[in-house]
Amino acid sequence: MTERVRLLLIIWALLIATMWVGGPIVSEMLLTADEPRIVAPRGELAKFEQVSTELFEAAGPAVVYIFTETVSTDERGQSAPGGGAGSGFVWDGAGHIVTNFHVVRGADRISVRLDSGEAVPAKLVGAAPDFDLAVLKLSNARAGMRPIPVGNSANLKVGQAVFAIGNPFGLSRSLSTGIVSALDRRLPTASGREIHGVIQTDAAINPGNSGGPLLDSAGRLIGVNTAIVSRSGSSAGVGFAVPVDIVNRVVPGLIKDGKFPRPGIGIAILDEAISARLGLRGVVIADVLPSSSAEGAGLEGVDRRNNRLGDVIIEVNGQRIQNLTEFAAALEAAGIGGEIELTVMRDRKKRAVRLSVMDIS
Repeated sequence: MTERVRLLLIIWALLIATMWVGGPIVSEMLLTADEPRIVAPRGELAKFEQVSTELFEAAGPAVVYIFTETVSTDERGQSAPGGGAGSGFVWDGAGHIVTNFHVVRGADRISVRLDSGEAVPAKLVGAAPDFDLAVLKLSNARAGMRPIPVGNSANLKVGQAVFAIGNPFGLSRSLSTGIVSALDRRLPTASGREIHGVIQTDAAINPGNSGGPLLDSAGRLIGVNTAIVSRSGSSAGVGFAVPVDIVNRVVPGLIKDGKFPRPGIGIAILDEAISARLGLRGVVIADVLPSSSAEGAGLEGVDRRNNRLGDVIIEVNGQRIQNLTEFAAALEAAGIGGEIELTVMRDRKKRAVRLSVMDIS
């Protein structure tokens, strides 16, 4: 008997013995069965899995699906219905829902689908376009609506775990996980201003996630998911959320007054694309509103009749201003009621103007 044959006999004997001792699991590995496989025991979930599943079970019911309807007319005068969708979450037991402003902007009708599957009409009670935030109110508050606990965003650290819940692509409530990728980002809004202190995350945020909550590992609200940066429109690893410290400051004002104070001086700005084509740097005043700080200070807008520029703001408190974003940041730093000094240019002549910041909301 050769050494090779002897080795094969030993292996075969061991396999036969194992089948008798190991029972059906080993035999199932060796033979093709015509019945369902035996289920192997799972054991406890890993700790990080328990965090995710428990967090979703606790916070998920507070996340809602928002769908809007718009009615417009086409070139033939016929109605052309449209609409959109997004996410939101329960803010309080009174039936207030927080979402992004861009989710409900221009909507004629708004409905909110709750955890129960019920679709409830809602109305817009307040919006802050500068922060891309809006508050809805359900037509009838439902008993047992539990808001998500509020955390804070000032002490967030890059690398800590985050969890995003929303309705991507119109699908029902979904969870995605990631980390805080960066802090203190700036995000442009439809109003032409920027949100400061924005959270960047790699948690998957896709169309439909807008307005949903971003949570920390304790299940606390730390932001409102608002945007992705992607050429395709799908998640590409860079998502943004409005920090909860801003949300917790803005939302109560929207519920109370329907608006949030907006610092300004009472001017309309010439479109920056036009300013760039004209080779102008700074903030070009297009119009001055009546009874405004700007009018009181003698600022002038574009003279359309004579096709002549008015004032161009080039500095605020001695700091160079290139665009509306920088100007808005300077106004916010001064605060409503605060005084600022503008350096303006008119007819190639500079002059300094002092005026107070007012609420233009």
